[in-house]
Amino acid sequence: MAQQKIVQTAGRTQLGEFAPEFAHLNDDILFGEVWSRNDLLSLRDRSLVTITSLISQGITDSSLKYHLQSAKNNGITRTEAAEIITHIAFYAGWPKAWAAFNLAKEVWNEDVKGEDAKAAFQREMIFPIGEPNTAYAKYFKGNSYLAQISDSQIPFFNVTFEPGCRNNWHTHHATKGGGQMLVGVAGRGWYQEEGKPAQEILPGTVIHIPANVKHWHGAAKDSWFAHLAFEIPGENTSNEWQEAVSDEEYNKIK
Repeated sequence: MAQQKIVQTAGRTQLGEFAPEFAHLNDDILFGEVWSRNDLLSLRDRSLVTITSLISQGITDSSLKYHLQSAKNNGITRTEAAEIITHIAFYAGWPKAWAAFNLAKEVWNEDVKGEDAKAAFQREMIFPIGEPNTAYAKYFKGNSYLAQISDSQIPFFNVTFEPGCRNNWHTHHATKGGGQMLVGVAGRGWYQEEGKPAQEILPGTVIHIPANVKHWHGAAKDSWFAHLAFEIPGENTSNEWQEAVSDEEYNKIK
């Protein structure tokens, strides 16, 4: 897993003049070094450890709300947050859990509809949605999920996108063979090659992506979407992630 550098400025913004050394330790050491070691422990797991520690100590102020928001950004869902705090209650105390739930409801409040929609989408799809795609989150606009369907013979994944989610432009390089194949599973999505109109992907749609072609794929604005992704064997294969698909580009697609 590639390391993601965390940049934090809260210490200097709020305490820079009053306590510059504390600001340095907060921004550069705690976040700049410790949180940035996410190649050893993922951001999602670090968020889980942090909110558990804060709630256990009865710290339910703005710092907990900040870390709950970070946990959400790092892939912890509303359902998981509720289960985490319920579990903590039995070890840290019921009043601490009540206080934490009040903040968690604020952070995940707008996800009530989203969680229901996600659950409904899972019911219409034969393959699992899987886990939050945190390892590649920086290459996606919006939330995506990954479930490995096969890990032998022909390894492939089911990739699920929330409405409006898409991956960055990217290229599957190869000197021979290579490329990728997508098979629509559920919902509605888009595939686009550089310089060409976007193609709609529906359940059963098969997209053949040649090697060395710049492209992106993702969900329609108003629909969850899932596709199977097959990497085609080849020689000297690699994947190059490129710039994000801008809102202006994406919103032109009808």
